[in-house]
Amino acid sequence: MTDPTPAAPALLRLTLRAEPDVFLVRQRGREVAAAVGLEHQDQVRLATALSEIGRYLVVTLPEPARAEVAFSAALDSTPPTLVTEVSAVLPAGTSERTVAGALVLGRLVDSLSITPDGETTVIRMTRRIPSTANPLTPDRLAVIRDNLNASAASTPLEEMAEQNEQLLAALEETRAQRDELARLNEELAETNRGVLALYTQLSEELDETNRGVVALHAELEDRSVQLRAASEAKSRFLANVSHELRAPVTAVIGLTRLLLDPASDPLTAEQREQAELIRSSAADLLSLVNELLDLGKAEAGAIEPNWSDVELRAVFGQLRGTVRAMATRPEVALVVVDPDPPALIRTDEVLLTQVLRNLLHNGLKFTEHGEVRMTAEVDGDEWTIRVRDTGIGIPSELQERVFEEFYQVPGRGSPTGARGTGLGLPYARRLSRLLGGDLRVTSEPGGGSVFTVRLPVSPAP
Repeated sequence: MTDPTPAAPALLRLTLRAEPDVFLVRQRGREVAAAVGLEHQDQVRLATALSEIGRYLVVTLPEPARAEVAFSAALDSTPPTLVTEVSAVLPAGTSERTVAGALVLGRLVDSLSITPDGETTVIRMTRRIPSTANPLTPDRLAVIRDNLNASAASTPLEEMAEQNEQLLAALEETRAQRDELARLNEELAETNRGVLALYTQLSEELDETNRGVVALHAELEDRSVQLRAASEAKSRFLANVSHELRAPVTAVIGLTRLLLDPASDPLTAEQREQAELIRSSAADLLSLVNELLDLGKAEAGAIEPNWSDVELRAVFGQLRGTVRAMATRPEVALVVVDPDPPALIRTDEVLLTQVLRNLLHNGLKFTEHGEVRMTAEVDGDEWTIRVRDTGIGIPSELQERVFEEFYQVPGRGSPTGARGTGLGLPYARRLSRLLGGDLRVTSEPGGGSVFTVRLPVSPAP
């Protein structure tokens, strides 16, 4: 299906300037999707995609972008298509490639494109409208347009209630899928026990018949295929469920922030305490969901590096500014030493930044006094980037285990009180290897740790 060009006027136009607008755009996007006949799951997916885009433009970027959102229906395609365009004036220095790397929405819409248009960048999404007994016509679109423009937006509390219902529904579906996965795992375990018994029996009868050996190998190959399919299903499960959960959790965090805002209606002490608990719990859940989503994409091979010539001094300068906010304790200094020019490397800037940001955050989390220092030097055709901290250190026998998923060193509590999930370092190592290098650690208890990333100056194809 080719990308349609909408001929009809916009069904609804919205302005995206600040964080409260993100919730409005999400809610109104769901209303537009429902009005043109999208199914409930597709309504939620479109709303989630808009929430992700809005959060990136007005929260994630160093300076909030100015954006306009327009919904329109293209009737000249088969089937008709709902087209959503977000036209944003991005902060200086933000490229379309950076936006594309931050917005991973391919599973939520039928098509996604990010193109420059003069001073603005247009993020364009399409979703097919299913055939119904009441097909879309220009007259019906005019009625839908009038109804949408005449309707009023709900309050933040009403939107939070709607998000809570979606979150509960997603959790219920997750629980059902988890139970199904547990049942399948039990069946696989039982099958494997049967295969092992069959193998023992056939081994004893090997001299009597070669036919049994052939059957055994065929059975083992079949079970191997099933196990690989189960592993792939697990990776898809993590990626899909994490993506569906992230938007409602983000909405809960934002809405509780609005409730706690001094400019909002005052809350009682007990109400404020409960709202703080909601925000804290949702933040912990969002951190876990984000790490599961990133790890799931890496495991599924869904991350493809966008190779380009990158100036390391620019990457170090960006990290110095963004990570410095975490070094809020005066006892710990963040030192980022720029490499000597020229400092060029062929890599994926977004993925490399994620690896180094993860290592800096990890160092700050487990350092009580001293400093966290990042340096880089080139030796022939290889760059060596080191993140050294003066933290609590890791015993030698556990240094490789910190790269196992969900593993945390026993008794290695963070001086800052921050809690982790054991997914950050495994994800950083996966990205390092995806970029053609590797990530290692050397450490001793009480003597700090040194995380070393080695990357080729120019990776082999």
